[in-house]
Amino acid sequence: MTVFNNNWLPAPTNLTLSSDHVHIWKINLNQSESQLQSSRKTLSSDEIARAERFYFPEHRQRFIAGRSSLRFILGRYLGVEPSQVEFEYQTRGKPLLAAKFADSNLFFNLSHSQDLALCGVSCTRTIGVDLEYIRPMSDLENLAKRFFLPREYEVVKSLALDQQQQVFFRYWTCKEAYLKATGDGLVQLEQIEIFLTSTEPAKLLVSGNWSLRELALANNFAAAVVVAGTIGDLYSWEMI
Repeated sequence: MTVFNNNWLPAPTNLTLSSDHVHIWKINLNQSESQLQSSRKTLSSDEIARAERFYFPEHRQRFIAGRSSLRFILGRYLGVEPSQVEFEYQTRGKPLLAAKFADSNLFFNLSHSQDLALCGVSCTRTIGVDLEYIRPMSDLENLAKRFFLPREYEVVKSLALDQQQQVFFRYWTCKEAYLKATGDGLVQLEQIEIFLTSTEPAKLLVSGNWSLRELALANNFAAAVVVAGTIGDLYSWEMI
């Protein structure tokens, strides 16, 4: 299978983002206790309250690490401290930069699974990313039948068990990345058509001008990015 051949590099000191470029950030959410304490200080009061609502400590820690990393990344583009980044939220909860940063024309999206997170950033164009850990699922075929189109379900059903898992999560990440880009949420997952095979990269079959790329993030992970319009150059940075 051919995906975008990521070469995860440290981001340059001076980040520039043109309208036809897309930046993808790989984030390690496994932070030390001292790192988490520093990360927590960058969060707003509502983010801290949200973190405290997580029952399991690892979920709380991943949320803190992810939101702090997002603030750090956006702060680099905006030229402000991480704690100064402000958000607004769409009806379905998708975060956007607050109106005070409207002139930046910056769009972003964050996804996380296990100890990894993925942040996509674009200029003037909406963006969606999704990341999923590929894991065994006892009800995989039933989920595919419920959320995928009949043709997609037949592809999954026809494969050997190990391939089923990989292809299922490839479908899922591509669909969810698109719905996160549009802001529609998972309610329409079964309406998004994706063409892919175990050896070919995914293609997005929807109306409108959208671009899809699958991403090579790490072993046992599926990931994808969808952007309004055409992706010119895609750069992948690793958050150090």
